[in-house]
Amino acid sequence: MKKKVIFKNLIFTTLTFIIATIFALIDYILGDKHSANITLIYILALIVIVHNTSGYLYGILAALYFVIVINYCFTYPYFEFNFTMVGYPLTFFIMLLITLFISTMVMTLKKHQILNAQQAHQLEEREKEQIHANLLRAVSHDLRTPLTSIIGSSSTYLEDYSNMCEEDRLEIISSINEDAQWLLNMVENLLTVSKIRKDSQEVTKTLEVVEEVVSESIIRIQKRLPDIKIHVSMPDNFLMVPMDFTLIEQVLINLLENAYVHSSSSNPIHLTITETTDFVMFSVRDYGIGISSEKLEHIFDGDSKFEASNTHKGIGIGLSICRTIIYAHKGNLNAKNHADGAEFYFSLPKEKESFDYV
Repeated sequence: MKKKVIFKNLIFTTLTFIIATIFALIDYILGDKHSANITLIYILALIVIVHNTSGYLYGILAALYFVIVINYCFTYPYFEFNFTMVGYPLTFFIMLLITLFISTMVMTLKKHQILNAQQAHQLEEREKEQIHANLLRAVSHDLRTPLTSIIGSSSTYLEDYSNMCEEDRLEIISSINEDAQWLLNMVENLLTVSKIRKDSQEVTKTLEVVEEVVSESIIRIQKRLPDIKIHVSMPDNFLMVPMDFTLIEQVLINLLENAYVHSSSSNPIHLTITETTDFVMFSVRDYGIGISSEKLEHIFDGDSKFEASNTHKGIGIGLSICRTIIYAHKGNLNAKNHADGAEFYFSLPKEKESFDYV
């Protein structure tokens, strides 16, 4: 591997030698035969060599070569060596100093780049580990209740089958089927989320109608929480955003459920959709007790207790996973308190993919 790097550096240095000499000859033939311009060409080539090779050796060789070539080809008498010229030793010394100075700066810069790359890699690995840990927490927390419900309903069905009327049997079977369908959808979503950021992959997005994903989310949560009241406010114009429909639907359901279960209020929840030039913004605002400052600080860490409670079947996938989904869509998810409760809000970029995290 080391020999390969040395060979690569030598090839690059040689090619740069040749290209610089060609440009110097062109300038010499077509220009005013002023050696100062030629010197600048070789200094530029020297910078390129030092920047794209490792160590000091190649830069020093380049400086030596350039001084010799300038002496032989571009100073009088032409195509003869004249090492007795006034100022020649100074020229060589200056070129050598330039080489060492540039080499030192470039190597320092490369070390910083390598260190930054290592730190970024470590941060990414820690983030992946956190995502996996959050997924395990989401599975253990959000799937426990429906599994318990299925087991309980099936046991009741088996034990009291002969004492049940047809209507009771159908109700239990329907409940089991509903919970099983929900579990299937949740497992599929968790498998999808587990691929986010793995090997630089992102979610597969298609252009979806915002009104449809909002409507579907509300229909689904109202089936499970008949008493929930939601007021929706959104622009009159037709909004379409690139997204994974199912995952964004799960995020909305999770936020609406949290607002209903944890706000300790019967007031309607406000779901507001607004748009800017580059983003569509979603806001879920409740009018309850708000979030304590301690919870608010760590609410997306996966350790927060602000999750679906054990006494009420969770239909979300955890706030930390919600943020992961929004990040994978190049958006952002945040939470804050307002004067009368709490608010969760997230952004999704429109068709333009660029996004700066805030």
